[in-house]
Amino acid sequence: MGKAEKQSRRKLLLAISLFVNLGMLGFFKYYNFFVESFVESFSLLSINLNVSTLRVILPVGISFYTFQTLSYSIDIFRRKLEPTKDAVAFFAFVSFFPQLVAGPIERASNLLPQFFEKRIMTARNLAIGSRLIVWGMFKKVCVADNLAVFVNQVYGAPDQYTGLVCIVATVFFAFQIYCDFSGYSDIAIGTARLLGFRLMTNFRTPYFSQSIREFWGRWHISLSTWFRDYVYIPLGGSRVGVFKWQRNLIITFLVSGLWHGANWTFVVWGGIHGIANSIEALNRKYGVLKFNIPFINFLYTFTIVCISWVFFRANNVSEAFAFIQNMFVPTIAGIQNVVAPYKLLVMVSMLGLMLFFEIVPHFNFFRKQIWKHRAIRWSFYYLLIILLFVFGRTSDTQFIYFQF
Repeated sequence: MGKAEKQSRRKLLLAISLFVNLGMLGFFKYYNFFVESFVESFSLLSINLNVSTLRVILPVGISFYTFQTLSYSIDIFRRKLEPTKDAVAFFAFVSFFPQLVAGPIERASNLLPQFFEKRIMTARNLAIGSRLIVWGMFKKVCVADNLAVFVNQVYGAPDQYTGLVCIVATVFFAFQIYCDFSGYSDIAIGTARLLGFRLMTNFRTPYFSQSIREFWGRWHISLSTWFRDYVYIPLGGSRVGVFKWQRNLIITFLVSGLWHGANWTFVVWGGIHGIANSIEALNRKYGVLKFNIPFINFLYTFTIVCISWVFFRANNVSEAFAFIQNMFVPTIAGIQNVVAPYKLLVMVSMLGLMLFFEIVPHFNFFRKQIWKHRAIRWSFYYLLIILLFVFGRTSDTQFIYFQF
């Protein structure tokens, strides 16, 4: 493709690349989903079909390295990247172990050239990498895995809980999946940094966003920018009429939802974000409603995100709607009946500590007057290590995004 001059030949080679990559992804991840949906649609017409599904294990991280190879091919087609002649470097880029199974989704233009650079272990890289790994481990095993106890209990028996319990479980899940996924990203970025590689930042305090659009500029940045560059913009982006513009937005988020898993819950999750982004885009263009109160904007954004997380966490769409309905039913079982008070205190304490140290670095006074002291920094890191041993949950745990 890099050598071809004729556009028709370049398009043919790109089509072959897309077919192979998406074909493997579709076979392993979506074959059963589409077959089962096809059978269910006919069952609504009282037609019973007997179609066999596959019994195959989903290759770990297939969505991530598939998207990396897709971006490589597309960038070469667009002449934004020169194809590498080093097969070892290419396959090292595709299968780079720190971020292979759960991202960030790296672009070839950023990661591939680093395999040709001379890397020397430095004290700075060692310090930065170690800090990121410790912070990521804290978010994962101290925050996410402790919150998972409450979340799994409530979502595992949704008909037994109502009201405040369901609301708290949903808020806890919002922070569970954030700390789980951003924790992995921190560990991956930190591990790569130890080896002298720089991976892109994947999260920037997304739950403090003032809009759904801003949320997606801070959440899973490597994925959101991938869909922007390779789905939204090729569809026409915002450079078309209003109707097609909104269509492009919604299609992008629906595809993003389907990327997360072969279940209609993920499609609905993506649809919620797509509709919210569409409404916000129209509002920005025509200025119908304008809110300049930060707390109101934050509350609106966080509420929409949490409602969408119900679909992400539920086993099916009907269960998700029933769970949302239960939120507005007076509480039958109190929060103290879900987990022991001591465990709840640990959850809230770990979550509070995480939020505190995600917020305070944004204040100049803290960075310039407090954090500059080495004794304070080292005390904080030793505190994290102690908390890992005391409150970290390390049994029967895995990263949520491994399944994608």
